Amino acid sequence: MIPSPMAMLGQVHDATDSVSAALVNEVEEVIDQCVESGIPRSIRSGSFADIGPRRYMEDEHIRIDNLSSHLGSVFKFPNPSAFYGVFDGHGGPDAAGYMRKHALRFIFEDVDFPQTSEVDDVFLEGVENSLRKSFLLADLALADDCSVNSSSGTTALTALIFGRLLMVANAGDCRAVLCRKGEAIDMSEDHRPTHPSERRRVEELGGFIDDGYLNGVLSVSRALGDWDMKHPKGSSPPLIAEPEFQQMVLTEDDEFLIIGCDGIWDVITSQQAVSLVRRGLQRHDDPEQCAKDLVTEAIRRNTFDNLTVIVICFSAPENREQPSPRQRRFKCCSLSPEALYRLRSLLDQNANR
Repeated sequence: MIPSPMAMLGQVHDATDSVSAALVNEVEEVIDQCVESGIPRSIRSGSFADIGPRRYMEDEHIRIDNLSSHLGSVFKFPNPSAFYGVFDGHGGPDAAGYMRKHALRFIFEDVDFPQTSEVDDVFLEGVENSLRKSFLLADLALADDCSVNSSSGTTALTALIFGRLLMVANAGDCRAVLCRKGEAIDMSEDHRPTHPSERRRVEELGGFIDDGYLNGVLSVSRALGDWDMKHPKGSSPPLIAEPEFQQMVLTEDDEFLIIGCDGIWDVITSQQAVSLVRRGLQRHDDPEQCAKDLVTEAIRRNTFDNLTVIVICFSAPENREQPSPRQRRFKCCSLSPEALYRLRSLLDQNANR
């Protein structure tokens, strides 16, 4: 069994007096390299949902901070691993509720989702292909399930974290926003019929935009379900379930991710949301309270929709009390095989003196 970095460092400090300061410094530098690699030491999140001014709640969401533990030993993923999803229903709650119940099955069981402990180009391509298939399979399943009304649909946004990799898949107008040193970075594009690229695609497939609505009916140009607009299956309707992807390699500058339904983004900009959450984390370090504060602010600004938001934290806020340099070295993530090899070599050299 490989000892932990703390235990190995302890062996160095507890070794014979012949251990030089240079040796200890070299070990600490190795551990510092691990800390600086950008891998989140832990992932934690909070969520909040509110019906808003609507008569019915049609939003659903999924929040899993430890995906490997949730799915069990059958699945092998890079660590840490996490999964989040928001589903903004329309035409009734059927489609969004169906996705909350079955999303994990579609994504991880019904497609050949790649499994490995390392993130590389092959893994990235496999994850994207699997997510695309799962969105399309879920769309078809909504057509075949008699418990789901054919006029019910849902937008869908999912966020996966594997080690340093963040991958967002989106179909609809939910939004994911990354905070990097206080700056908002959009990790998804709102699929509105009025967006130039979406308008071109819709019109090329025989659809039209009327007062901002797809075929005069729907305010989004991508969604799962809505089979009264897509029928018959096998055709190429202007409303599609095909997701778009964005990915990011997380660094120490990346503080948190916000994902939410359009009830938030209709009245709050990406930067305003990031600034509000960042101030909250600096005050109380509670992502769930930050999610609630975002919803409260959207209601105050007279949003007209249901509201759902998830705040996912990667690192501590900048102005929280920082540990001393030596303490900070000890708060490290798992070492890479190369770093472990160097530590073992240093310990072996010391033992042979």
